[in-house]
Amino acid sequence: MAKIEKISKNITSFAGVFFVNDEFSRSGLGKLIDNQLGIRSSSCGYTYSNLFRNFFNLFLSGGECAEDIQQYFRSTLEQIPNNKVASADTLLRCFNELATENTTIVSTSKKEYQFNINETLNDLNIKSLLLTKQLQKGKYYDFDYDNQIIEHEKYDAKKTYKKNTGYFPGVGTIADKIVYIENRDGNANVKTAQAETLERSYKLLNDNEIYVNCSRMDAGSYSKEIVEVVDKYSNFFYIRANKCETLTEEIRQITDWKIVEINYTEYQVASIPFTRFLTDRNYRLVIMGEKTNDSQLEIFEGEKFNYRCILTNDHQATEKEIIEYYNQRGSSEKIFDIQNNDFGWKHLPSSNMNANTVYLIITAMLKNFYNYLVRKVSKVFTDILPTSRLKRFIFRFIEVSGRYVYRGRQWILQLYTNRPYEMVFR
Repeated sequence: MAKIEKISKNITSFAGVFFVNDEFSRSGLGKLIDNQLGIRSSSCGYTYSNLFRNFFNLFLSGGECAEDIQQYFRSTLEQIPNNKVASADTLLRCFNELATENTTIVSTSKKEYQFNINETLNDLNIKSLLLTKQLQKGKYYDFDYDNQIIEHEKYDAKKTYKKNTGYFPGVGTIADKIVYIENRDGNANVKTAQAETLERSYKLLNDNEIYVNCSRMDAGSYSKEIVEVVDKYSNFFYIRANKCETLTEEIRQITDWKIVEINYTEYQVASIPFTRFLTDRNYRLVIMGEKTNDSQLEIFEGEKFNYRCILTNDHQATEKEIIEYYNQRGSSEKIFDIQNNDFGWKHLPSSNMNANTVYLIITAMLKNFYNYLVRKVSKVFTDILPTSRLKRFIFRFIEVSGRYVYRGRQWILQLYTNRPYEMVFR
C-alpha cells in the first residue's frame, strides 16, 4: 500500500463554482434579484441574491436538497472568497418569505381547488431571461403550455389522475426556457381555470414586451374559453382536439385524403372547417389517420384507422407541416425531466404549496441561468455542448481541484489543470 500524506492546505475539488459565481455577479443577475425582491431584514445577514446563488452552488456541487449544502458542501463552498453560505434553515425560510397566499378556485362542478399564483417571482424570471439576452424585447416566440404532475407525499398532496399524489402545476415554456409557473392541487382538472392561468402568463410576457407567434398545447387545452384566450394572444395556435362521436361522423364523410410520410410512417391527412363551439371564428381542424394493427374495426369509425386532430387558425401551412410542428412540442417534456432530476423538483422542501411554488420558480430560474452559462462555456470547452445536462457540466467544468490564495492585495485562484478556464468569461 502506498504511503498516505495529509495536506492541511485548503484545496477544493469544486473550484469551477468560482467562475459560476463570478458570472452570476458580472451578468447583473444578483443585482436584479435584490432590486426586484427588496432587502431582507438586516438581522438575517443574507440577501436574496446570496440565497439564490447558494442554491445554484448546491446543484452545481451535485446536491439534491437544502440539507446537503450544510451537511456536505458548506465548508468547501465557503473557501470561495466573499461566498456567504447560509444554513439549510435560512434557505428554507427564504421560500416562506417570498410565498403568496393560495387562491381558492371553484370549478364548474362546484368543487374547490387550491391554486398558488406568484406573479412577482414569475416576473423576475422573465426579467432574468431578458437580462441574459435569452429573450429579447419586441420579439415574437413560440410558446408551449402543459401541466406537469410533481409527485410528493406532503400533507397537502392530492391524488392525481395517475393515482399518485402531488401537485399539478401549469408550466409555460419558450424553447428550453421556463417562462411561467402556476401551482395547483394535484386533483384539479387540467381545464379548471386554465383560461385564467394562460391569460396571466400571456399578459406577463406582454408586459415585458415579449410576444407570442405560435402557441402549442395538448388536448387538456381544448375548450371554448381556453381557445379564445390562446387566439387572443397568439398569431397562430395548434391545440390537440378531443375526438367525439359527432367529429367521427364528420371524418367519415371526408373523401379527399392525402397520403404523407412523417417520421418514416405513412399517414392519411385532411382538413375540415371547425365551427363546433366557436361559430364566428375561421378555424381549421387538421386530421391525421394512422392504420392500426388491430384486426377489430374501431367502434366509431368502422375503419382500421386511429385518428388524431389538431385545431388551428393556420390556413397557410400544409397538413404535414402543421403535424410536424405540433409534434415538436414533445421537446418540452425534456424540460420537466431536467427539472425533476437536475434541479430538485423531485425533492420539494416545504409542506406548503405556496412555499413549494417559490421553490419551483426559483429552481426554474436557476435552470434558465444554467442554459445561459453552459452556452458560454461550450464555446471554449469542446467536450461540453450547449445542450449538456448538469451532471456532464459538473464532471467537465465544476469538478476541478484548486485553492484560493490572497497575494498582492487580491485573491488568486490556483487551478490544478491545463484546461482553458481563463478563456471562458473574458
